[in-house]
Amino acid sequence: MNQHDPAEQAKDEGREGFDSQTSDDSALEAENAALQMALAAMREETLRERAELENQRRRMARELDTARKFANERLLGDLLPVFDSLHAGLKAAGTETHPLKEGLEMTLRQLLKTAADNGLVELDPKGEIFNPEKHQAVTQMAVPGAAPGTVIDVFQKGYVLNERLLRPALVVVAADGNA
Repeated sequence: MNQHDPAEQAKDEGREGFDSQTSDDSALEAENAALQMALAAMREETLRERAELENQRRRMARELDTARKFANERLLGDLLPVFDSLHAGLKAAGTETHPLKEGLEMTLRQLLKTAADNGLVELDPKGEIFNPEKHQAVTQMAVPGAAPGTVIDVFQKGYVLNERLLRPALVVVAADGNA
């Protein structure tokens, strides 16, 4: 028989619609899952990029701060011999008051203040304990009453720029009296 029963035919058509509907739902669910995964990956990538940008911003701020701190390092380093000359001139002038000596003292004070405003600190460690990180021992001497390892004289003052040693102080250190 080539003819089908109309009830059977309607039943078959209903099954085809149901199968088609189920197929569409599965495809949508798969597409939804793929989109959810893509969205999660994009969120993760965005967070990573934000963190990387924040780290880069912090690194650049640190580098800029360091550059500002040490921008004058060469200039201040070049002024150290000028400070040494002024100290030597004042030492040679003795203790007597004289207008030239007063002018040298004022010039040295102004230069040191300007240098200090730019982060330079003078090291004059006489009487302090020898610190190999900031001092360079030129010689040792046994000196009565001086504790061993104490700086008893300074040949050349040292300088620190923003907590970085620019030049160590050249010093004489007290030796053990038994040596």
